[in-house]
Amino acid sequence: MNIETVPVTKQSLTGYSTVSIGFEVSSKYAVEQVKDGLGFILREEKVEPPYWMDYDVIDEEGPTRWLKRFDTAAWCLLLAHEDGKLVGGATVAISTPGVFMLDDREDLAVLWDIRVQPESRHSGIGIQLFNEVTRWAKTKGCRQLKVETQNVNVPACRFYAKQGCHLGGINFHHYTKNPLTADHVMLLWYLEL
Repeated sequence: MNIETVPVTKQSLTGYSTVSIGFEVSSKYAVEQVKDGLGFILREEKVEPPYWMDYDVIDEEGPTRWLKRFDTAAWCLLLAHEDGKLVGGATVAISTPGVFMLDDREDLAVLWDIRVQPESRHSGIGIQLFNEVTRWAKTKGCRQLKVETQNVNVPACRFYAKQGCHLGGINFHHYTKNPLTADHVMLLWYLEL
């Protein structure tokens, strides 16, 4: 597999968008407050019937909308090719005014997006992309990587935990504006670089 770093442009994001970010939700983490709200427990529960979740569909334009909303000059876009076919990609953001996920920190990188075609998942592509993201962030002087996922994306949560990330933040209210995601809980993962 070949991973290349390309500039974030409308053309590169259009190609990147062809890689599905969708996933099946067959279980979710119920986030329970304990000790009068001073702690939390994640309890996996089955979802019946399972359903397909695709955040690009909810956002309509998918990744190309990033160019309209943010100055992506400091971002890194990675594309993973296998046998000449685009099978995955990852985007990492640093030093971007207006990106609340960066917490106004110069030493923090945010894994903005990572995606692997469904038929290519569980083949190590995601791990290679994640490792490349962490290498890139270190070369930019970042000391920590932050990753957002949701309680309905159990495979992603397991993936980040296996990569050494720790759960460092929970936001019950972040997705409430959209009725399609109103019951989703934001989970923030961190990796020390």
